[in-house]
Formats: sequence, structure tokens, C-alpha cells
Amino acid sequence: MRRKFMAGNWKMHKTIAEATAYARELVDRLGGESARIMIAPPFTALAAVGATVKGSNIQLGAQNCAPELSGAHTGEVSLSMLKECGVNVVILGHSERRHVYLETDELVNRKVKLALSEGCDVILCVGETESERDKGVTEKVVKQQVKEGLQGVSAEELKRVVIAYEPVWAIGTGKNATPQDANAVHVFIRRLIAEIYDPGVAERLVIQYGGSVKPGNVKELMAEENIDGALVGGASLSAEQFVPIVQAGRS
Repeated sequence: MRRKFMAGNWKMHKTIAEATAYARELVDRLGGESARIMIAPPFTALAAVGATVKGSNIQLGAQNCAPELSGAHTGEVSLSMLKECGVNVVILGHSERRHVYLETDELVNRKVKLALSEGCDVILCVGETESERDKGVTEKVVKQQVKEGLQGVSAEELKRVVIAYEPVWAIGTGKNATPQDANAVHVFIRRLIAEIYDPGVAERLVIQYGGSVKPGNVKELMAEENIDGALVGGASLSAEQFVPIVQAGRS
């Protein structure tokens, strides 16, 4: 049975003081949970939050990373810098990185392979826009993002990859896919992984759902057979919402 993975992506929210206080509250309130838990604060708060969650059951994640380890890359943050803060999971290919900052599948793949080579786990985000959904090309888009994102990733390395299906039209909009619709795409991803690797690898793969996950819909989502957790945006910013979301991942 796959262990649920509940992750919070704080995006560009919270100062260092706010992030540290909130992380301390989560450590206190989530100590006994069985789900895998990760929080991804902004870069500026990583070191402070890393110190706060150290030794707890909450992992520290980063929202992005540079495709190089060092060099003349103004404004970028390398994996070696992230690891020094305590980061062991990196979110890559998030829809905002793809559609606002125009990251390509090739760039996402470079980051995925580098993160894995540096010993970090990866959450690879995939998903279609509303226009792509309306055109009926969801599976085509997701297939390309999965295949290109995992190009050159071995079956052994895939053990440290989580795929997050996040329909772009449901992120921060209040809209969300029905649990059945989300599960159908998760089934498609799992079958695709079985084709690329093998059925055993696909069965072990953790696939999260992301897109306006809230306390009010998380239980129905987690009840679906192929939804193995959640990548949570806005609702991860307060304990009143994030704690019950994490609790929905209890085995």
C-alpha cells in the first residue's frame, strides 16, 4: 500500500518570522501523523524553517532549483545551497514555472536529473490548461510532460520521484476536478509509467493531486484508489486548513 504524501507549497508567502512560527505550530500539531509530510517555504525562510523542523516528521522542500550547481546564474539558487538549509525534496515543473516563467519540458528534465543526482527527492508537476482540457487533449499534454520530464531517469531513480497531477485551471481558482476525474488522470499516468518502466514500478509510484485542495474536498480525493496524496497551495498557509488536510492522509 502506498503511503500518502501531503505537501504544502507556500509559494511567495510568509516572512522568515512568520514561516518559523508557523512551522513550529505544524511540528507541534502534526507529530503523530502517519502520512509523509513536506512543507516548501520561500527560499529566504528555508534555513530558519529547516532548523525548526529538524528532527521532526516534517520534511523540508524547495519550490524550485537551478539547473546548475554553481556559476554565473544571477538570481538562481543551487541544489547545494538548498541542501545546506536541510532541503531533501524539490518541487519541479510547477504550472507557474511552466506557464508564467516559461520553463520548458527540457529545462524541467535537466532539473529533475540534477536533483536526483544530488540525492534529493523530486515532485514532478504535470497538468493541462483549461483550453487544453476543453480541446480534449489532457492525456496528450500529460503524456508529453511525464515522458519528457523523466527522460533519462532510471527505474531505481524513479523511487525518489513523486508525480503531482495539477490541472492548471484548478490552481488557485477555487475550481477543482471531481475526485473521479482526477483519479482517471492518475490511472492514465500510472499506466504510462507501466509502459515506460514496468507494472511493478508503476504500482509503487506515488501520484499526488494538486488544484484547490481544501479540507472540504480532501477526504473524497484521498478515497480514490490512485490518488496518493496532495500538493497543496493556498490551503497550506494556515494550520486550520492544512492540519485537517494532512490528517486526511492517515493510513
